Amino acid sequence: MAQFRATHLWLACLAVTLAASSGCSIKKFAINQLGDALAGSSTTFASDDDPELIRGAVPFSLKLIESLLAESPEHEGLLLAACSGFTQYSFAFVQEDADELEANNYEAAVALRTRARKLYMRARDYGLRGLEARHPGIEAALRKDPKSAAQGLKRRDVPLAYWTAAAWGSLISLSKDSPEVIADQVIVEALIDRALQLDESFDHGAIHSFLITYEQSRQGAAGDAASRSRQHFERAMELSRGQQAGPLVALAEAVSVKNQNADEFKTLLNRALAINVDARPEWRLVNLVMQRRARWLLNRMDDLFIPALPPADKSK
Repeated sequence: MAQFRATHLWLACLAVTLAASSGCSIKKFAINQLGDALAGSSTTFASDDDPELIRGAVPFSLKLIESLLAESPEHEGLLLAACSGFTQYSFAFVQEDADELEANNYEAAVALRTRARKLYMRARDYGLRGLEARHPGIEAALRKDPKSAAQGLKRRDVPLAYWTAAAWGSLISLSKDSPEVIADQVIVEALIDRALQLDESFDHGAIHSFLITYEQSRQGAAGDAASRSRQHFERAMELSRGQQAGPLVALAEAVSVKNQNADEFKTLLNRALAINVDARPEWRLVNLVMQRRARWLLNRMDDLFIPALPPADKSK
């Protein structure tokens, strides 16, 4: 979500003033100016140190974006902002709450996951609209032949491809009882693999961080899934210079638990908690969110790991 730069705010206000006394073309111009300001300005949410404040503020920003999209349905910047915004909000403030509630209030957790699925679906649909605005017919093409359709994407499409895949993949992860949703995994895979091919360093390793988890469910790939996840982990850490908690949490949750490596799990999560969130202010909020998840995971070790058997008594 964005905070206006002074220049953007001035332009937006001027445009809205003009629209008040002019026709539809000026109104659309005003809306697009405001949309550009929202979609292209610097962010303050990302650097905030109070996740609960952001929890309350983000819905207003998302609804403002949606109201502008109602007037300018193909505004690419707003479509990307809606796709990424709904995805991040759902993960940080809905799905995370569901995970933490499940042990004590299963019904509430189920309700929150239902809400998270709806938000991820909304995010995915905005992402597809953004891709469709640039590549008419791409949604139908993706559903028919995902890999071939994704090859038509260009480097400038990487942000939309990444966030659409992230939203869609999250939707699939919460839809284990829905075969028709799970069947879309091939589309997610085509989008994220094409994004990796076009710009593997996007957003300081975001694609590699996504793939740490995704490799565990990839079908028909050569080699060991854990090895592929570790390769993406190393690259994500390199691209973020070790200052993002996300890759550490992802590897611990996706690989250490699966391999029942409790020592590695603890080491990774403690490394995540040791990250100085003030070192990179632009990543402060996401690091705080991932550190919250790291603490929750550490508190669940008894549920996640089978206790080691005592050594056999060789005297018997």
